[in-house]
Amino acid sequence: MKKLVFIGAGSMAEAMISGIIENKLLNSKNIWVTNKANKEKLSELHQQYGVTGSYDLNKLFTDADAVVLAMKPKDAATAISEIRNYLSDDVLIISVLAGISINTIEVQAGKQLAIARAMPNTSAAVGKSATGIAVNNSVSTSQMEAIKQLFETIGFAAFVPEEQLDAVTGLSGSGPAYIYYLVEAMEKGAAEIGLDQEIAKKLIIQTFLGAAEMVKVSPKPSKQLRKEVTSPGGTTEAGIKILEENHVQHAFIECMKAATAQSKKMGEMLSAGIHSTK
Repeated sequence: MKKLVFIGAGSMAEAMISGIIENKLLNSKNIWVTNKANKEKLSELHQQYGVTGSYDLNKLFTDADAVVLAMKPKDAATAISEIRNYLSDDVLIISVLAGISINTIEVQAGKQLAIARAMPNTSAAVGKSATGIAVNNSVSTSQMEAIKQLFETIGFAAFVPEEQLDAVTGLSGSGPAYIYYLVEAMEKGAAEIGLDQEIAKKLIIQTFLGAAEMVKVSPKPSKQLRKEVTSPGGTTEAGIKILEENHVQHAFIECMKAATAQSKKMGEMLSAGIHSTK
């Protein structure tokens, strides 16, 4: 990939730009960015990362290998219609637009293009995103490798069928909020059992990091790891008993189902709105 263009300059675009440059995937001079009208933001990105901001579509798209659609989903129809005539047949489209299908992008672009649709999460800002990626049949093997390399600069990335992206949203897309919710509960619990809040926060963070690393490196399933910590008649068993009495595991499962269903519903609404403008 020699030239990458971002349409949209929000937090996800910035996270990706930062990851790409930090991992030396592309030189900053080969990254171009535009947005609707925020010149100050383009200037900030140039100052911080050395990328080129421009509103000149001819300059933006000349020799572009790939274009990242990173605007707000509600602005997608307008943005795609404005750039469709500048998209060459061999350009790769990479969308991080939540809820907007590959088919919707194809219809709005008015031509057959190689399109990848990705669902990163907000942990991209610290290089720890969990990203699901779907592609259409026009994406080549070499383009798939380039896409994977791109998203691995901001964390873990895996290819999934497009119909599973709503589930990815329900799991890892919304997942950071579930973890923050747990941290929030543990902070409140720590206060009630008399721990200093500053110390408690450090203990909670390290507990999460340690447990995550154990799940990552151990061949044992998480259920077995949990049981190994839960001695009969011990402190952990007493705590787990309360979680089970309050159906916490079931609540988390229902939480992910609800988020997945909402992702599908919002996607259908967004796609319907964009198709209606065609």
